[in-house]
Amino acid sequence: MAATPDQSATTTARRKAGRHRGEGQWAVGHHTPLNGNEQFKKEDDGLNVRTRIETIYAKRGFDSIDPNDLRGRMRWWGLYTQRKPGIDGGKTAILEPEELDDRYFMLRVRIDGGRLTTAQLRVIGEISQEYARGTADITDRQNVQLHWIRIEDVPAIWEKLEAVGLSTTEACGDCPRVIIGSPVAGIADDEIIDGTPAVDEIHDRYIGNKEFSNLPRKFKTAISGSPVQDVVHEINDIAFVGVVHPEHGPGFDVWVGGGLSTNPRLAERLGAWVPLDEVADVWAGVVGIFRDYGYRRLRNRARLKFLMADWGPAKFRQVLEDEYLKRPLIDGPAPEQPSSRWRDHVGVHRQRDGRFYVGFAPRVGRVDGSTLAKIADLAAAHGSDRLRTTVEQKMLVLDVAEDRVDSLVAGLEALDFQVKPSPFRRGTMACTGIEFCKLAIVETKARGASLIDELERRLPDFDEPLTININGCPNACARIQTADIGLKGQLVLDADGNQVEGYQVHLGGALGLEAGFGRKVRGLKVTSDELPDYVERVLVRFREEREEDERFAAWAARASAESLS
Repeated sequence: MAATPDQSATTTARRKAGRHRGEGQWAVGHHTPLNGNEQFKKEDDGLNVRTRIETIYAKRGFDSIDPNDLRGRMRWWGLYTQRKPGIDGGKTAILEPEELDDRYFMLRVRIDGGRLTTAQLRVIGEISQEYARGTADITDRQNVQLHWIRIEDVPAIWEKLEAVGLSTTEACGDCPRVIIGSPVAGIADDEIIDGTPAVDEIHDRYIGNKEFSNLPRKFKTAISGSPVQDVVHEINDIAFVGVVHPEHGPGFDVWVGGGLSTNPRLAERLGAWVPLDEVADVWAGVVGIFRDYGYRRLRNRARLKFLMADWGPAKFRQVLEDEYLKRPLIDGPAPEQPSSRWRDHVGVHRQRDGRFYVGFAPRVGRVDGSTLAKIADLAAAHGSDRLRTTVEQKMLVLDVAEDRVDSLVAGLEALDFQVKPSPFRRGTMACTGIEFCKLAIVETKARGASLIDELERRLPDFDEPLTININGCPNACARIQTADIGLKGQLVLDADGNQVEGYQVHLGGALGLEAGFGRKVRGLKVTSDELPDYVERVLVRFREEREEDERFAAWAARASAESLS
């Protein structure tokens, strides 16, 4: 007897449900790979690709690389293929990966806590000049990225990096990425607690360890005991924020589940206070939850923020305590509001030991190998052996004697690094963009640099803290949703109806004080050529309409669409 239409539909639905196998959570028995990424990770751990790079690919060349290594496992060692030159943004979503791939790589040097010695910075500069056509970008996660890397040169680069204590281990991939930390950890006069021992313990115990080398997707960590709250803790998978417990003293407040991209979400507090010597254990518990309960079925739902959204902080904490730590956590206070509207440490500041650190601003993180070597030499000549990178694409020189500060500042400014930059130089950030990134639609670095120049010329007396974040695609590597002015790259129509590079505008995002995501005004898009005119126009209106001491984000939240257009 033939099935009725209703019976056929029910049977089809059951078949689909049977194939679905849930969200791919290991902890509930879903171990069957549900997409290509999960399949290649099951077949071979990403960490294992290093041997093939050293023994096969570096010797036989680019054409010998297995596709699952090329676009997958090599990320575990900081390597991404870069974008082939000459492919415009309109083809980004159309071409196949092999059509976008160049035969060169971006290489990300992992710099946990943003900590560098002069010797390490000098080696990065030398590698840049010898192997990367002089390229170097300081990222908004304290790393340094190089471009134009040939697979044949990777073993020699690793040897040079590792000789000075640096690596590219798990700088990319579905694993624990770089641990960002306060660039003034251990030296700031106002520090609540120094998180450096926790950064080191996590790195030494777990980075490069196969216990956590197959996560659903990337995992981002931040640790800071600074009252400035200088590690954008609100948008990390896990963050430890310095607080003082009324009974137990200095420690950390735990935040979980933050992230941006196309589905932004702010992290939530677990309400738990953790002492310094327990940070690594709590970190491992949270990563274990992500590994075991994280969603692996769909890549666009595989970040920890989606699990937190479904569970909520109370359930997340309960699972952490019951299944992973096997003990309860101590309830603790929330952090105070950040002590400064700028969280980048730019300028001249006294250390707790009486010496000074000097923070300076490159243009949108863009430097070069020769200049990095000069910075290292300049720091050494002024008595410093320590430098730091920040999550705002800035750098610091530490441990400078008071009588040598002015000379150092002059030397930095001679290299076009401003110690007292304009708000535009200080607050503008840009991702890699279409120059090298296969996901990008528009150019970013040069656009950001030229925008700084134009705004400094047009608005020389503007002195309000302001962030302008420029992203080449919707993925928010440059944190567009949390900027005062966030610019998401896309193709737009100009006045003549031609498709050109431009940006969708987000206004009034913020971290720290009143953290939240920027406002999108319907239809508000701007071409790249019109960008300086648009930003100038909005900032002039802000100054005309603002209330006393009102921040740009607060004004943008209440301003009319006409004022923002």
